[in-house]
Amino acid sequence: MAKPDKNSSTHSLHQKTDFWHLGVKNNVILNIVLAAILLEAISATQFYFTRNLLADELERRAETELVMKAIIVKNTLKISENSLWGHLWDMERNMEEPDSLYDVMEWVLRSHHNITGCGVAFLPGYFPQKGRLFEPYAFWDNGKIRKEQVASDKHDYTQKTFYKRVMAEDTSIWIDPYYDNITDRIIVTYAMPIHDNKNNVVAVFGIDVSTDILKDTLNYRHLYPSSYNILLTQSGELISAPDSKRVKYSNVEHVVNIINDSTSTKTMSKNGRCKIATFYDPDDNEKGYVYYATFKEKPDWQIAVVCYDKEVFGKLRKMHLILLLSMLAGIIVLGFIVSHFVKNSLKLKEANKAKERIDHELSIAKNIQMEMLPKTYPPYPERSDIDIYGSLVPAREVGGDLFDYFLRDEKLFFCIGDVSGKGVPAALLMAVIHTLFRSASAHENNPARILQSINETSCQGNESHMFVTLFLGVLDLPTGHLRYCNAGHDAPIIMGPTVTPLPVKANLPIGLFDDFNYEMQQTVLMPNSTMFLYTDGLTEAKNSQRKQFGLQRVQELLTRCTQEKKMPREIIETTIQEVHAFVMGAEPSDDLTLLAIHYMPQHFESILSETLTLKNDVRETAKLSSFMKSITEKLELDKSLARQLRLAVEEAVVNVIDYAYPVGIEGDVTIKVMSDNRCLKVIIVDSGVAFDPTAKEKTDITLSAEERQIGGLGILLVRELMDTINYERTDGQNILTLMKLLSNKKQ
Repeated sequence: MAKPDKNSSTHSLHQKTDFWHLGVKNNVILNIVLAAILLEAISATQFYFTRNLLADELERRAETELVMKAIIVKNTLKISENSLWGHLWDMERNMEEPDSLYDVMEWVLRSHHNITGCGVAFLPGYFPQKGRLFEPYAFWDNGKIRKEQVASDKHDYTQKTFYKRVMAEDTSIWIDPYYDNITDRIIVTYAMPIHDNKNNVVAVFGIDVSTDILKDTLNYRHLYPSSYNILLTQSGELISAPDSKRVKYSNVEHVVNIINDSTSTKTMSKNGRCKIATFYDPDDNEKGYVYYATFKEKPDWQIAVVCYDKEVFGKLRKMHLILLLSMLAGIIVLGFIVSHFVKNSLKLKEANKAKERIDHELSIAKNIQMEMLPKTYPPYPERSDIDIYGSLVPAREVGGDLFDYFLRDEKLFFCIGDVSGKGVPAALLMAVIHTLFRSASAHENNPARILQSINETSCQGNESHMFVTLFLGVLDLPTGHLRYCNAGHDAPIIMGPTVTPLPVKANLPIGLFDDFNYEMQQTVLMPNSTMFLYTDGLTEAKNSQRKQFGLQRVQELLTRCTQEKKMPREIIETTIQEVHAFVMGAEPSDDLTLLAIHYMPQHFESILSETLTLKNDVRETAKLSSFMKSITEKLELDKSLARQLRLAVEEAVVNVIDYAYPVGIEGDVTIKVMSDNRCLKVIIVDSGVAFDPTAKEKTDITLSAEERQIGGLGILLVRELMDTINYERTDGQNILTLMKLLSNKKQ
């Protein structure tokens, strides 16, 4: 038998080892290639979705920009229109005296600084003594008003567009911009017909507005440093553009051509509010986007906002480039990934744990958010004059809606709001607004000033540009006097004899401009009426066919609830059931928040009613002491309770004497005391300056005498001795009402 060759066996072993190493090497290379492809896919996916998010955000901001600038332009034009309409009667009254028309036109020019010229073009031959053509015109010239008759053979107004259209259509119109050689400006004209006593059109009355005004309006603040706004006519002619020092005219002209080119590619925004086109500047080949829309009302102008790709997506591209470079560097060391596979698996496991922790924390956040809202029902079981119920159904784990209410000094403070956006950021802002409402309302009764305080704080550091629509009210329970202020929120609905929305002034939402002045409104809430407040999650709730619940359904539903005499909790529960039945299981797109307040004041049946009038002199308090002693004896009150009542009333009256009237001014203080044998009501009335003692911050009695501010202890004592204290300013009088339950009467 032949002996095995040792060298041959060793060669075979080395060959197998090489094949094994080659297989491992190939596997490592394959893993590196697969990992590189995976990293590139992740980077590309991240870039794609992030870019889409930025594009959606840009679209929303551009739409908001278009709406806000369109409103401002329309308001500018509307003010000019109203100025012309306000002088129409004067113009028609002076038709028989043509020379007096210049005075009317001067009044028009002086009524509004935006108007550069004003004129009247009459039917040819209407005033024979003035010739065939007669067009008196007044205009500003170097700070002075010039008046002249501008009609001539060279200036035949009967051939002008404004004259032809108004005479033919017998209606008021805005004329597209044109160059006016009289005022040497580009202007737009608003013209309207003038009728004689037979209702025949005999002249065209018009005003001229310089497009410079619109330029200043359009280019106040921008989305980005290089973005700008332009205004065009319906036919696409340029009305207003930014200054040439800021934007090259060739670039603006290129954008206008893109908008007017019917063959260029354009898309509609997701909301369908504007059109979007992409372009490249002719000079520097910069990519840009133009968002434009047409005014909903006359004039049918177009407004556009232009943004550049480098500013919108520049940072994203830079980030993507950094990721790509990082990926290339990572490929070099990717071999280490194979050896650390187990470690990465452990990291993935930790990531899953982190996700579970985040989900758990979101659940806790939801519970905390719901705990912030009033939830006890009935909220004030000891009171029979008010019934309140509210509900918040978040669309996600946490929501951006809020409502709140509390009682202070016989006044119900309440609010309802909706934060822009969704999710955690909205929930955080909701918590801030909730806290600010409580803080600002602690010592202030004016809802406008409360909103002003909330707005100023919310605008500080609001770099995310989030805002809040908020309705805030203060209901005086003894009188039903409702003070309220609205910040861009849906108007509440009053359920009384009829179901009608509460008249509100929109004002701006919270968080936009810290110097905005909010305006308070007032009304009286009738007995046995209900105020229904809601967020747009109610009216904009959609079913599977994308139809909205709508305000009409809400009013019909509340009408049925009124007829069935349902109370707040029943109203809210019925509304939620109706919404759920309407959406038929469709995923909610917004939080649903509802609040109902039923007001039913109680009649005070007095068994005792006495009145005392004093001069604003502290020496008069001796009369008050005798007066109160007589009342407590008639009511047979316990000595301790009687002493507390006398002390509280005397402190309150002295406080009124000190603050109501300026030094040296005499005035009266009237004290009326009533009792129904269950409680004592003291009404203190004066005609002095407005002073609300309940709005004064409570004195910190833990401070030393040196650290404590002067004043406040008297009101603190009144608060401690009486059950309720309420202040109202009505018909120029301060009315301070104190109430005390008579549970300590002699048995």
